[in-house]
This record gives sequence, structure tokens and C-alpha cells, in this order.
Amino acid sequence: MYRDHRVAVVVPAYNEAAFVGEVLETIPAYVDRVYAVDDRSTDGTWAELRRRAGTEPIEERAGRRDRVSSTEEVRSEPATPDRARPDGGGRSIDVGGADSPGSGPTGSNPSSRSGSIDLEGILNEMDDERSPTATDDVLGSTSGNGAGDRPTSGDGDGDGPTVVPVRHAENRGVGAAITTGYRLALADGIDVTAVMAGDGQMDPAQLSRLLDPIVEGRAAYAKGNRLRGREQFDSMSWFRFGGNVLLSLLTKVASGYWGMLDPQNGYTAISREALAAIDLDSLYTEYGFANDLLVELNTNGFSIADVAMPAVYGDERSHIAYRTFVPRLSWLLWRRFLHRLGVTYILRDFHPLVGLYALGVGGLAVGLGSIVGYILGSRSATSDSPATADGDPTSRRTADRSEADSLRRSVRWWAAGTWAFVAAIALCLAMAFDHDSNDGSVVVDE
Repeated sequence: MYRDHRVAVVVPAYNEAAFVGEVLETIPAYVDRVYAVDDRSTDGTWAELRRRAGTEPIEERAGRRDRVSSTEEVRSEPATPDRARPDGGGRSIDVGGADSPGSGPTGSNPSSRSGSIDLEGILNEMDDERSPTATDDVLGSTSGNGAGDRPTSGDGDGDGPTVVPVRHAENRGVGAAITTGYRLALADGIDVTAVMAGDGQMDPAQLSRLLDPIVEGRAAYAKGNRLRGREQFDSMSWFRFGGNVLLSLLTKVASGYWGMLDPQNGYTAISREALAAIDLDSLYTEYGFANDLLVELNTNGFSIADVAMPAVYGDERSHIAYRTFVPRLSWLLWRRFLHRLGVTYILRDFHPLVGLYALGVGGLAVGLGSIVGYILGSRSATSDSPATADGDPTSRRTADRSEADSLRRSVRWWAAGTWAFVAAIALCLAMAFDHDSNDGSVVVDE
């Protein structure tokens, strides 16, 4: 527990067998729960998670469903005898797996002996009436950082947090893994839920700095920022730095958090109130989840905190395919930007900046398109002009037509340029109004 708040950490992992064990070992002792979510890794990640939680690795059978929902089942396996607890502890969770023998149908209330639990009463029970103790029994979690060398504790008051290993039936993306952890944290009544990647890039010593803005009531969501100063991004490559700056600009516009930087930083913490308010089912399931979540948070009127911290890079390998990531993320931000404008400035409270955005974006598209068309048309007209003899009447008529065409193109050129200039002014005004409407929505912690 941290400053009278129950804290959980979601550790999404995909093929991080070499790093995830150390991540679990170094999570601070004040953390109550760790949801270690294996996104169907193909290496030894699942075995490592089970070992760190004090249980033997198992292989899940082919799943019937492709996502976590309120009707899916969680299949928990019993722990080894020396780690079993009277409250049903020492179990891990397989999400979306096939039915275990003796389990009841989906939507029923299976007995605890079957090892099958309906998520209708776990992942979607978000109200305050749910008992954390009952959730502990359902999840069958284990405690301890490391290979069973710490005492067990169902409430996180021992020497280490309660570790809950979870495995997806198939690879669904880092966003889906984080969402799975978020759902479990909501079901457990966790006050603040952080995300710490399984690749070891996030310094556990910085976790308290992410929690402070939330427990102090200054923000509902906190994220790391590696771009606040030279000392923060010294360890970041120029390629990564340039891409991060570009994505920061795009996400600023899409999300409305104009004072925010480094939206790709996955080291985050979120309050229970914010988790309960946002639509988890609508969030992007792959890389780009953090950007999508920012837009969703602003749409729901939450403030965020930008916490400066250094970048940490080692021998880990990125799983991002940039050729597909950049186009997909750009399209995602465009769609979510339109959604935010529609909800915030039309449905909730009308603001004329919507018209300015439409004039700016549409006007720039038409103006720039006309200019490009003029340039291409001029080149084509120059290359197609026939050579004629001096004094030929036909030549004079052709020259007159060419002059008239040139004059018309010039008029269109200046019209397109003027229209693009007006559109740019409209776009700048729209962003200025948007910035003013979101003033104070970002808390900066240096």
C-alpha cells in the first residue's frame, strides 16, 4: 500500500523471458498486486512468470475466443503443494482458454472445485460493493518477488506484492495485455494501477513519482516523459528522438493535452475512477494503445501528469514494425481526434472551433491540392506546346490561347494560395481555442 492507496502494477510481456524475471524482482514492496500478463509468448516468458509466482509452468490448450469479455472464462490451475494457501492461493490464470474438465457453461456460476471462473462476476464487476477478499479467493494469487523466497500475503502487506500470472490464449497485442490487467485491477478494487513493461526499460525507483500526482488528487493519470531536458533523452537515439517528437505533435492535436510530451512512454499510472469511466473495449489493442488512451482520457475530462524521467535502454529488442506502425497510428489518431471533437465540442458543449477545424483541414486540402495541380498542369502545357514559324496566323492564335491559359492558371494559383493561407489561419485559431479549452489539463512534474 502506498500512502493509504492500494497499488497494482500491470506487467505486459511478449517474448521477454530474459528480462521479465528481473522486472518482477525489482517491483517496490509497497505494491499490493502485480498482474503479469503473458501475451502468448513463444519463448520461456510464461514459464518465467509462473516460476517467479511460485507455480509450475503449464501449457494452455487452444482458446475458443479471441478477446477478454464479460462472458469468457478464466481457468486457474492449482499450485504446487508447498505453495498452496488456505484461501485458494498459488494459482495462475489462463485467459480465453478451452474449458477445463468439469467446468460449467459460460454464464453459469461454476464451483471453485472446477477451477473455472466466469468473468461475468470478475472482470466486469466494477462497483465498490465487491469485496477484495472475495476477489483474492477467485483469482487464487500468490505472493512474493522471486522464486518463492518471500512470505505469502493476500493483501500486499508482506515483504513483496501479490503476483498474479495471466496468459492470453493467443497473441492480441500489448494494448490487450494492459487492458486485461486493468480489468483485473478494477475487479480487485485497486486504487491506482501502474504499467511497467516486461523488457526492463522502466526504472522501479521512479514508480512513486508516477503515483504521487494521483494519490494527491492532482491528476487521474500520470505518464513518464523522457523529453523534458537534455539529461532525460541523452540515452535516446536520434532516430527514436525524432520519431517521438513527431508523434508528440500528432498526439497533442489528437488528444488535446497540449502540454504533454513523449506519448509513447508506456510507464504510466491511472486512478480507479478514470479506469471505471473510460471504455476499455474501445481502446486500441496494439502499439499505439498509450496514444489512444490519452485521447479517451481527455474525452472524459480527466487531467494528466507529465513526469520527467530518464530513458533506460539495454539489450532488449523492440517488437514494433515501423512500416506498419506509423500509418496505423496516424489513422488511429485521426479517427480519435474526430471522436474527441464530436463528443467534447458538439455533443457535450458546442464550440465554434469545430467549424474552424473543418475549414482549416478542408481548406488546406483543397488549396494545396490546387497548387499541386497547377504545377503539374504547367509542366504538361510547356512540354506539349508545338513549335511554329514566326508570322504564321496559326502561331499567333496559339500564342494568344497560351497567354489566356497562363493567365487563368495564374488566377487559379493565387486563388488556391489565398485559400490555403486562410485555411491555415483558421486551423491555427482552432488549435489556439482548443489549447485554451484544455488549459490546466496537464500537470508537469520535473
